Amino acid sequence: MSEPIRILNLFTIMNRGGAETMVMNYYRKIDKTKVQFDFMVHRQERGAYDDEIEAMGGRIFRMCPIYPQNIFRYKRLLREFFDTHPEYRILHSHMSELGYFAFKEAVRHHVPVRICHAHSSPNFSIETWKEKLKVLPRELLARRIRRLTTDFFVCSPKAGNWLFGVKNASRFVMMNNAVDTERFKYRRDLALKKKKEMGWGNKIVVGHVGRLIVPKNHVFLLSLFEQFHRVVSDSILVLVGDGNQRKTLMEKAQQLGIEDYVHFLLTRTDTDELYNAFNIFVFPSLYEGLPVSLIEAQSAGLPCIISNTISSQAKLLDSCKILSLSAGYNVWVEAMITALKEKRKDTSSEIKQAGFDIATNAKWLTQYYINRFNGNG
Repeated sequence: MSEPIRILNLFTIMNRGGAETMVMNYYRKIDKTKVQFDFMVHRQERGAYDDEIEAMGGRIFRMCPIYPQNIFRYKRLLREFFDTHPEYRILHSHMSELGYFAFKEAVRHHVPVRICHAHSSPNFSIETWKEKLKVLPRELLARRIRRLTTDFFVCSPKAGNWLFGVKNASRFVMMNNAVDTERFKYRRDLALKKKKEMGWGNKIVVGHVGRLIVPKNHVFLLSLFEQFHRVVSDSILVLVGDGNQRKTLMEKAQQLGIEDYVHFLLTRTDTDELYNAFNIFVFPSLYEGLPVSLIEAQSAGLPCIISNTISSQAKLLDSCKILSLSAGYNVWVEAMITALKEKRKDTSSEIKQAGFDIATNAKWLTQYYINRFNGNG
């Protein structure tokens, strides 16, 4: 091939969310002489990754948001896009059921490969009433997109079961949420340096990396830390990420009287160094697919305490403990204290053996695209 195959990835906006970060991990490592990524996004503002995408040769096409009041305009824009861009033979959607509209237009334009990627499995019972109103439309679109999808990509079977249905389980293609194990491996000298740089000294650092949104269950995490801090008084909680719950969570920290011990770092580019500086990683999500940050944390040798609502496939190391959210704060606190007694070590080789090293996975994905472009697979 004289020119690389161009893959059109569908996203809302390329900010530092889990799916976006995972795709960027792959993008950095794929053989760009053979495969190149482009992005269709649904926001006019620039995303956190846009500069890097363009620096690597990727193109970004901006569409209007997929809101009910925009739907006719959106369909027109899709039609115009595919009319003027016949070069795309592979679409890879990361927008769950909302990829339906692009897929429908792609079918009309005879785009042969339409990959839909399930990144999480929603739990509507814990959502706001506004989100609950979307249950029926979401399930309807999920059923419709199945008929238009040629390749069913999943991060875990649980995520695929909701979006694609259990009856399609035999067709699931597992794409691991792989990470750069070399970048994220534990280095004691870096841990000490980063703690000093951040002004954390010898404090016990409880870390969390994830968007500040309801499913991540930060309210539980704050209450848990308040209980933990009573026992381990030289501890702090570090939250890396931003989202629509930030103000609520800051107010919650004040209500609990722990605002001086909770650090909201917002969006960061130095998460590899921060993982080194953490002493423990706590991830009590209400629901997840297979979180990239949890793979990164384990690659950094961090003892992890996670909720049993997360796919068990996310547990790659024995140092990752799974607890029920209904077990009570005392059980979680005890598990955290026990985990702190474990000796920290470089676990990057174990993550590689588990199949989550990005270099290996990027080679697999490159070949997968080539095979599908050529009509194989």
